[in-house]
Amino acid sequence: MAIITIQPSGRTVECSPGDTVLTALERAGYALPNNCRAGACGECKVKVLAGAFDQGTVLDMALTAEERAQGYGLMCMAKPLADSLEIEWGTADARPKLFPPRENVLFVVTDKRQLTPRVVELRLRPLGKPLRYWPGQYVMLGDPGAGIAPRAYSISNAPRPDGELVLQVARLDGGATSSWVHETLMPGDSIKLSGPYGTFIGDPAVDSPILCLAAGTGLAPILALTEAAMRRGFRQPVMLVVSARTHADVYGLGLLAWWRTKHRKFDYRVTLTREARDGCLAGRVGEVLPGVLADLSKHTVFAAGSPAFVTASVDAALRLGAKPDAIFTEGFNAQQRPTVVDDEHLLAAAGAS
Repeated sequence: MAIITIQPSGRTVECSPGDTVLTALERAGYALPNNCRAGACGECKVKVLAGAFDQGTVLDMALTAEERAQGYGLMCMAKPLADSLEIEWGTADARPKLFPPRENVLFVVTDKRQLTPRVVELRLRPLGKPLRYWPGQYVMLGDPGAGIAPRAYSISNAPRPDGELVLQVARLDGGATSSWVHETLMPGDSIKLSGPYGTFIGDPAVDSPILCLAAGTGLAPILALTEAAMRRGFRQPVMLVVSARTHADVYGLGLLAWWRTKHRKFDYRVTLTREARDGCLAGRVGEVLPGVLADLSKHTVFAAGSPAFVTASVDAALRLGAKPDAIFTEGFNAQQRPTVVDDEHLLAAAGAS
């Protein structure tokens, strides 16, 4: 067991043998920014102040030779080689977040509908007690007994009294789990979910204008975060920009239009990258964002989608003045392992909603 010390706060985290530093931090409730979890994007780069570690295999563009020489490492792949490791990240008063406890919960599929040619939506009702989660988190869905490996799918709705969950599942070429969802899973079927996982959650204390950027089923956690914010009477403007290749790839427009009518502070735009269509913007997020919001210096930004989309979104937001510590991301990877936190940093059974 290695002890990781986080400076300048001086807080410590235990790292189990074989675990990466990122895994240890997340289990302790610390949401270190990350995307690829495979040493390819550089998002989880921090400076190691003391201690030896195995960096593992990473791309040179994500961690240069000069950065290595200066002591930087990618925490998604770094594993301590000694009893202690000291890293520089966060602030002096950094504190872990609290997360709902992970559970295995039985659900029944109550509805299944095709949203786009490649995305289906599942509505799930718990067969027992509801699953507790924060908006923005995800669950693992699969059928290991039938050889269907569990995969991560974001919950697209805020928590509800009846415990209903809504999942949006994109078909991946060669993806056994997504093919099983699309072709085999039907209303009336019982399934087991594990979760919740993930640290892509909104801070209820945030009181700044919000910009949400979503592509593909990255819209799912954004919908959950937005619904939760509006439900609690969030008073700042919320702008959502949805990016898709064609209009046929866009879903949820009816819901977004209803939200815009009901909540005067909410608005949205759709941008298409491969076709022109009336009522839609044309171009990638970096091209269209300046025309939507030219100054992001006072905004909190949430971006979810493929790692490439998230990287482009962050770059665009920074160019428009967004502060790095006010940008939160969720990069979707087909083989992403669940992000979990340990029992010490889970919400007590009586305290969560």
